[in-house]
Order: sequence, then C-alpha cells, then structure tokens
Amino acid sequence: MSVPLMSTPTTDQPADTALPAPGGTQSLASMAKADGVRFLLATFTTLTGKPCAKLVPVEAADVLQGEGVGFAGYAAGAMGQLPRHPDVIAIPDVRSYSPLTFVRPGLGMVHCDPHVEGRPYAFAPRVMLRTLIGQAAADGMALVSGAEVEYFLVRRGEDGTLVTADRLDDAAQPCYDARGLTRMYDHLTAVSDAMVQLGWGPYASDHEDGNGQFEQNFHHADALTTADRVVTLRYIIQVLAEQRGMTATFMPKPFTDRTGSGLHMHLSLWDGDRPLFPAAEGTADPYGTGLSPEAYRFTAGLIAHAPALHALIAPTVNSYKRTGATTTISGATWAPREATWGGNDRTHLVRVPDADRVELRGIDGSANSYLAAAAVLGAGLDGVRRELDPGAPGASGGPALPRTLLDAVHALEGDEIVRSVLDAVDPAAGVSDYYAQLKREEFYSWHNTVTSWEVDRYLTAV
Repeated sequence: MSVPLMSTPTTDQPADTALPAPGGTQSLASMAKADGVRFLLATFTTLTGKPCAKLVPVEAADVLQGEGVGFAGYAAGAMGQLPRHPDVIAIPDVRSYSPLTFVRPGLGMVHCDPHVEGRPYAFAPRVMLRTLIGQAAADGMALVSGAEVEYFLVRRGEDGTLVTADRLDDAAQPCYDARGLTRMYDHLTAVSDAMVQLGWGPYASDHEDGNGQFEQNFHHADALTTADRVVTLRYIIQVLAEQRGMTATFMPKPFTDRTGSGLHMHLSLWDGDRPLFPAAEGTADPYGTGLSPEAYRFTAGLIAHAPALHALIAPTVNSYKRTGATTTISGATWAPREATWGGNDRTHLVRVPDADRVELRGIDGSANSYLAAAAVLGAGLDGVRRELDPGAPGASGGPALPRTLLDAVHALEGDEIVRSVLDAVDPAAGVSDYYAQLKREEFYSWHNTVTSWEVDRYLTAV
C-alpha cells in the first residue's frame, strides 16, 4: 500500500527496444569478476512466470554473452514447445546483470531473451515486452512503472497446514504494525539492504493487511527494468526466507480469511524526459484529477480491456479467490471487484493517486511481470490511439470483471488487442491460442479436484 513517487523522470534510461546482439557493448565477464562473482544465473521466465536458469561459471561468461546458453524448452515448462522442438537459446541482456553475492558468495544473475533457431522466441514473455516497448517508442512514448511486491511469510504446521511464520502475528488488524515489522527485522532489512546494494532505491518495507503479509518497494524505472527487478526481487525474497526457515509466497490468496497479495503497478507515459500524464497548464481537465488527455485515454484503455487483461494480470485459479473475496479478518479485501477508476481511492481498479501516474490494482502476486507490463502497455496504447474516454470517475457501468480464470480466458479469446500482445513477436506462432488453452486446462484441472469444501457441503446433503 505504499506510494511510489513518479513526479520526476526515472534515473534509468528506457531500455533499447532492439534485442541485444551477441557480444553486447559491455563485457559480462569483466563486470562479474569485478564484483567477485564466480557463477551467473542466466535467467528467463516461462509464460507462467517460473524463473528458469543455468548456473554459468564466470570463465564461460564470454561464451554466454556471445552465443547464449541452451535449454530444452518443453522441460522448462510453458514455453510452447514439445520434446521434439529445437533448443531455446537464452541470450543475456548485459544491462540486466546484477551481483547477488549477498544471497550466495560469488553469485550473480543476468536476464536473458530466449531465441529459437536464431530468432527472438515468440513465446518468451521478456521478448513480448521488448516488442511492445518498441511499438510504444514508434508512437513517441515510453512506459515507466513502479511495482508493489506483496507476499506472505509462512511455514508448515505440525499437521502440514499453512501457518504464519511469525506465531505472534495474530492481530485482527496487523497492517503497519511496528511490532510485526520488528519481529521480521532480520529478513526485511536483508532484502532492503540487497536492493540498496543493487542501486534500486528501496524506500519502504511494511507489514501489509494480512497476518504474515509484507510489502517491499523500490524506485520506479522503465518498464523492462522494473519487470526484471520484480523477477530478481522475488528470487531474493524467497531465497533469504528459506535461509531463515520460512517460505515466501506470492500466491494471491493463501488464506481464505486474509487479504490477498497484489502486484500493484504505478504507470505513466513519457516522451524522453517529458512526462505525458500531468495536464499541461491551460489544458481542459474534464474530470478534475489533473491528468492529461493522454492519461485519460490510457486509463480508458485499461478499463475497456479489463476483462481480457485479467487473463494475464490475474492468471491463476487462486487469483479469483482474491478478487472475489467479500470479507477478511481486517474488514477489507483491498482488491477491485469492478472495472472502475477514480481518484485517491483504493477500491477502484484504476486509482489516480496524483496527476503523475495511475495505479492498476488488479495485478496480483502470481502475474508474470513481463506479461503484465506488456498487457498493460498494449491496452493503454489502444486507448491512446483510439482516443477513448474513461467516463466519469467512480461511475459504474464499465465491463464486468471475470469471476473465475475461465471467465478471463473467454474474455481474452474475444479481445483482439490483448491477444495481439501475446502474438506481438510473431502473429503466426499462435501464442494467444496456446496461452488460452494452457489457462483453460489449469482451470479444469482445479475443477476436477475434489476439495474439503465439497465434502463438507455435499457428503450428507441428500
């Protein structure tokens, strides 16, 4: 629930939209050796957000940079491959390199763009985002984003049930509780120190609304950099939690009676170092929020495509236990239930904290950060290009949000703009169809599993 400031230009230059050529302009080996890094995690994500990597010794960093490293795509997971398909070659983007020596001595990470047979791979989320960034650049715009990373710290109880890692964290309203923060001081400060060392500009860690739930924030940047950092931060949080005997989970709704975990994104468009969201002096402001016409149109795109967007920003069966919740122990769910927008009001899907940005609150902790950013950019740009109007702030009447993952899949299949995000790299590859089928099968797999709720409800019902 923190507020990433977006009133000044990002200190990070927007990433080059062209995929990196082998070799790059910097030596990955020299950077790693200077940081005392002995091994590099050459990392990419699947469509479902799973981080995949190979551990590459620094002695092979020149080969990694020049030729990439190969993976069996089918074994990695949701990558659009069968066992007979050629290798996925992960080509590192040297600009994404980070030393992670605070996680393990001698460890570093570099994010990669998957290629197949020498071409950027259509099923790779990072490649999709790079493509959408290029489309925005052609229109003279770049997306700047900040991400609120929420998660729970849990353990397994003696009976195997999921319990809060901190057994004293049992207050009815634990949000911002100083004592809960202090008991998790070692973990939270270790994560914050890591972000300081990486130069991300962390500015707050807080106890969130659920027992055992926390949020840690870093400064906004261009969309690709922020998406990379979300992947890296999740890895750091999970590994450091494991070292303390805990599990960090980004599952949207691990507990029925507690607030779920979001990945709220703060969004703004820029033209170079000129922000496009604040209304220029003398510009008509029909809704009184201080936003520019471009910002209103971008917001309208998010609202218009909200149902289909949810297939990418709330991509699991569990996601809809978060958005469909009616109550929690604390008294609020903090999850949007309608496709509405408004001012500094956290009940809306799109919140306007100030004139510099909008916040999309429908994204949850299970989202792939690359897919989420690409989907948001595609939907928002459609609103800008078609000069859509979001309507009056706070007004109902927008499209209904999906109640289940299956509803979201149906919305995706009927939305050409969001489908085009998935198909951006190669429209002939069929990525949107593959993704829809992947998520449909996920829903049916859950639906075919008998749960304790069903046993309790139906065992002696008739």
